[in-house]
Amino acid sequence: MDTRIEIVKIADALIREKGYNAFSFTDIARQLNIKNASVHYHFPTKTDLGIAIIHQHQQQLSAIIKNNQDSDCMKKMNAFFSIYTIAKSENKICLVGSLATDLYTVEPEIQDELKKLVKHILGWVTAILEEGRAKKVFYFDIDARTKALMIVTNMLAAVQLTRLTTKKDFEKIKQTIINDLTNNK
Repeated sequence: MDTRIEIVKIADALIREKGYNAFSFTDIARQLNIKNASVHYHFPTKTDLGIAIIHQHQQQLSAIIKNNQDSDCMKKMNAFFSIYTIAKSENKICLVGSLATDLYTVEPEIQDELKKLVKHILGWVTAILEEGRAKKVFYFDIDARTKALMIVTNMLAAVQLTRLTTKKDFEKIKQTIINDLTNNK
């Protein structure tokens, strides 16, 4: 067992299940059956741990983008949707949604890293939309960045709201976004 990887994995799950402010190093230590000092050995502060989690998500996003770079724009969009579909299937909200809720209570370093992650996500979705519009696969009348913001916020909210409704609602929201994009009005 790689303790550092396990700490990040557990903390990530706790943030996405409960929120950043709702867990402690003690919660992680208990799950791993180790002492708090062992968690502190790998991450001297909770901020260090939060940044490591954001960096992990940044790396995962970069891998998804790279793995889909030669795909058509619909496959790229579906790769984006898969991030939220996986979170939904794990009964978690996305990291951005969770940390955005806690934004004003976390250290500026975490705020900065989260903003970088969001910029990366928006940049990718914007590029997908621009490509799709140029190839006449996607149709929309507003600028691509604004459309990307609308899509990302819909997916963030869908994962959270459908915790209270049904799984079918999540799929309906996702399909409605796709239908809206591909409908040549």
